[in-house]
Amino acid sequence: MTGTDERTSAESPGPGGYAAARLRLLTEGARTGPPRRAALAGLTDDWLAGLFAAGAGRPQGVSGISLVAVGGYGRGELSPRSDLDLLLLHDGSDPTAVAALADRLWYPVWDLGLDLDHSVRTLAEARRTAGEDLKVQLGLLDARHLAGDLGLTAGLRTAVLADWRNQAPKRLPELRELCDERAQRQGELRFLLEPDLKEARGGLRDATALRAVAASWLADAPREGLAEARRTLLDVRDALHLSTGRATDRLALQEQDQVAAELGLLDADVLLRQVYEAARVISYAGDVTWREVGRVLRSRAVRPRLRAMLGGGKQVAERSPLAEGVVEQDGEVVLARAARPERDPVLPLRAAATAAQAGLPLSPYAVRRLAAAARPLPTPWPAEAREQLVTLLGSGRPTVEVWEALEAEGLITKLLPDWERVRCRPQRNAVHIWTVDRHLIETAVRAAALTRHVHRPDLLLVAALLHDIGKGWPGDHSVAGEIIAKDVATRIGFDAEDAAVLATLVRHHLLLIDTATRRDLDDPATVRSVADAVGTQGTLELLHALTEADALATGPAAWSSWRGSLVADLVRRVGALLSGDVPDEPAPAAPTAEQERLAIEAFRTGGPVLALRARSEPVPAEEPPGAPEPLGVELLIAVPDQSAVLPAVAGVLAVHRLTVRTAELRTVRLPQDVDEAGAGEGSVLLLDWRVAAEYGSLPEAARLRADLVRALDGSLDIAGRLAERDAAYPRRRGLLAPPPRVTVAPAASHHATVIEVRAQDAPGLLHRIGMALEKAGVRVRSMHVSTLGANAVDAFYVTTGAGEPLPEQDAGSVARVLEETLRAP
Repeated sequence: MTGTDERTSAESPGPGGYAAARLRLLTEGARTGPPRRAALAGLTDDWLAGLFAAGAGRPQGVSGISLVAVGGYGRGELSPRSDLDLLLLHDGSDPTAVAALADRLWYPVWDLGLDLDHSVRTLAEARRTAGEDLKVQLGLLDARHLAGDLGLTAGLRTAVLADWRNQAPKRLPELRELCDERAQRQGELRFLLEPDLKEARGGLRDATALRAVAASWLADAPREGLAEARRTLLDVRDALHLSTGRATDRLALQEQDQVAAELGLLDADVLLRQVYEAARVISYAGDVTWREVGRVLRSRAVRPRLRAMLGGGKQVAERSPLAEGVVEQDGEVVLARAARPERDPVLPLRAAATAAQAGLPLSPYAVRRLAAAARPLPTPWPAEAREQLVTLLGSGRPTVEVWEALEAEGLITKLLPDWERVRCRPQRNAVHIWTVDRHLIETAVRAAALTRHVHRPDLLLVAALLHDIGKGWPGDHSVAGEIIAKDVATRIGFDAEDAAVLATLVRHHLLLIDTATRRDLDDPATVRSVADAVGTQGTLELLHALTEADALATGPAAWSSWRGSLVADLVRRVGALLSGDVPDEPAPAAPTAEQERLAIEAFRTGGPVLALRARSEPVPAEEPPGAPEPLGVELLIAVPDQSAVLPAVAGVLAVHRLTVRTAELRTVRLPQDVDEAGAGEGSVLLLDWRVAAEYGSLPEAARLRADLVRALDGSLDIAGRLAERDAAYPRRRGLLAPPPRVTVAPAASHHATVIEVRAQDAPGLLHRIGMALEKAGVRVRSMHVSTLGANAVDAFYVTTGAGEPLPEQDAGSVARVLEETLRAP
């Protein structure tokens, strides 16, 4: 039947013609989706217009009264079992006639068994009710004329929109609170196995709220994909109504296969992925929109005061540098004006890591530009890209919001193509509360809190991201994931040994929890099997942390103190089996020719000597083949052996905004003949560090040396300079990092006491450590410092003034004092 035939059948004011035409439209199957919803709305419009004309007794030229569709019906979004939202609007001149007309309209609708949400109001009453009830006002924003006095309906639309825009600064916060309360009750649509398509966060009500924000002219939602997401949810609701025969918005498990078939989809999992993807788009658009609303409202509140203070004029938004090519503006992370994403393939990861570390949102406009312009990363990734990924993953809770911003523009799958198979993938397991992709990010968030418990936090965080990556493939996801993890690890720049560890962690990420809860731990074969699978103490340590992070990220039913104690007991037994002689302090390599030259010059001049070697120079022969690309530039410093060298050097680098990526300090003894005057045997401290500028270019070597001379003689107030800079440019720290952890490594060296420090990397961290060790009266014989993402993992070999290891009690005291110092603000 054509659209004309349908409307002709419905022209009779009686319900019979409309009911028959409606049934044919819903069962013929020729039209689905938006065309069917539009046809159903048009059919209903004609029927109600006929009822109105018959009830009013004046088919043409009715004045002073009109029939108006509002809410979902006003938008033309009629699903098969949708209710009809109707307003009978009148001018108040003849209440008796209006009441009689209302009866002639409402009763035929009820006779058909259709749900009806109706009201009868004058224009003044409608405006007053809208001012008192936000839900009424939202419905009136979609008012659409059906029959009667068109001028009256037009006046309503004009007045309601004007009221909404005038009251937006007051009503929008109220609308956001309404959305937040609903989200608390209904949960996140994109993670629920039985989601409410309308009420859950990211559902149809949130999409309607975004339309209301746009109507206020105060802010607007990102348009990309939003209309398609709304259409997807409406199509699913249509199929749900047809398959159940009920007016329901909850996609129950038992209905999903039938709904999928109604939509021509393969199975219920494909259906849920489409629903989740649509909800993700709407949720992200909501986050961006409400952030913009807050920014505009704050700006409006502050602007009058600023104008009064500044005497008028336009206030320019302040931009604070955060990293190379990245600045903060208006509470968001944006690209610097000089940033060139087309020339800087690491910029997307650097911007994301910077935003997560600062606890700030990543501007959607910046993400869009990065997605459009950034070049693909080479394979393998450069070291900086890998470090920025680790930093992003280790940023804790802020990682989630930043990751979702990258997802919204497709950047994640560009960086990690294997991510596409797990994106929005449902998990039909009551224990899991997240989709696969969100579970992986949540595991990284949980792992970030455990980075102080492992020697390789970078491997822990990447393993957390990849441990379920095999769930996008058939078969055992751990077996498939092992292959994918090894490939991804190699692609992002880990060496063969680290890639093998990551593959082992992914392959056996369920080993500890399964063994601890299902096997006899007193059986030596049980412990031996785990030890054989894990292989090393380092891998066992990482697997223990990954197990806890994975369980915590799964849901409240997956982890308990009982399960944790069983896993810890298993780890203790396996560790005892794997333990052997602990290696002594690594023997230092012989100085290179350049290092020896600098050491001799420092000894002869009695002052510091340094050299910067740019990254572009070839890797020296001393570095093993296949070693990961170093970060930043190499800084070589030689200083005659004296106290306070470590805090002085670290402080000078912090003053010059240089980030320390790796650092080694050792003592080099020079033979008697190094001085032409025969000054005798001497020793020089040799520092071989990798540094990088936070942003901008590196300082000149001459300036570094001049400041280092002043720091060593006490004329440069490093603490004061750092405090002064921080006061002028306070750093944004939205990240709540795990507290620092300082331990004494037992029996790690026969010649020194090894103090291990694991902490959040921060400007001046190494300077603070050096000062604390100086105050403790210990001598740093050597040190090995590395920065893995945002985590500093340092080992200091310290002795007494006589060159002996510290007594056990003194070592513990030094560790406690150092930890308290680092915990202090």
